[in-house]
Amino acid sequence: MAREDSGVIEIRTVPSDAEPALSLVEAMVAEVSALYGRIDVPGAPSATPADFGPPGGAFVVLVDDATGVAVAGGGVKRLDDTACEIKRMYVVPEARGRGLASQLLKALEDAARGLGYTIVRLDTGPQQPAAQAMYERAGYAPIGNFNANPFASFWGEKAL
Repeated sequence: MAREDSGVIEIRTVPSDAEPALSLVEAMVAEVSALYGRIDVPGAPSATPADFGPPGGAFVVLVDDATGVAVAGGGVKRLDDTACEIKRMYVVPEARGRGLASQLLKALEDAARGLGYTIVRLDTGPQQPAAQAMYERAGYAPIGNFNANPFASFWGEKAL
């Protein structure tokens, strides 16, 4: 568990096809769809519960111990034997401003390492400059459009 100034956060790997993963992904899709239009459409990179499940994927949530509520979540998706992609990162609005996005990113990187990946990739869109800045601060170097995501403007990669 990690100590946050606003409480203790527990990191859990959970089934990607059940709660709280489903609600977190649904909320993320709704919020991002308000910026770009629906993102879970044909032609967009997949981010299904199967993508975030064993053996090559994982879904991680951060749970606020004070309330028992999942306050953030995201998935690791297999790309190939050495590389994975972090997808669907989301922090619930009422928990923002506590550094949870950075904590979630680190937890997802740890999950990727645990799955045997040595490279992690991610993307974000032009309406999310704070996300891009966080990824760059965390060591993600710009790369080419590795996943043909029509909504992204930044693609990043980091060696684990």
